[in-house]
Amino acid sequence: MFDQLVNADKALFLFLNNLGSETWDPLWLAITHEFTFAPLYGLLLYLIYKKRGLQSLVVSVIVIVLMITFTDQVTNLVKHTVQRFRPCRTEGVMEHMRYIAARCGRYGFFSGHSSNSMAAAIFGGLLLKPFYKKAIYLLIVWSLIVAYSRIYVGVHYPLDLLCGLTFGVISGFGFYKLYLYIAKRRELPTF
Repeated sequence: MFDQLVNADKALFLFLNNLGSETWDPLWLAITHEFTFAPLYGLLLYLIYKKRGLQSLVVSVIVIVLMITFTDQVTNLVKHTVQRFRPCRTEGVMEHMRYIAARCGRYGFFSGHSSNSMAAAIFGGLLLKPFYKKAIYLLIVWSLIVAYSRIYVGVHYPLDLLCGLTFGVISGFGFYKLYLYIAKRRELPTF
């Protein structure tokens, strides 16, 4: 059963990865770059400040730093525990794929890009939900696009993304609850 799942994951990766073309490569390389979405993060922080105030912004930044540190560290711990090679390092896969990433790390399970972007989407979307009801959906779509970019450039399997996205949802929600707890203790408005 496990072997069938792994083989299906590899087959789905090869299908999705080979949908790419040189025409679209620069776009997907930009999407997968870790600093491309810094303006989006800046906009989210500005909206938090505008709608919730300076104290809420400071608490949010502290919680976000903790959240990203947490998701990064857990992702790295799982990668080095599971030790599943990335597609770009797997014989029988790397010969049939398109590889356009700048580098190929060693282990890929599970995706840090997916967990971090989804955690940020859930946290930011829930924090801004009283003011921008549909923002969470746009942020989730953004996170899914970032996740797919990791298949496109050739560094993650679909299961790497699915597990990373799931962990991101759990982390984003958990750190949103931490924010609410701190806000309540500091008597900040929680709306």
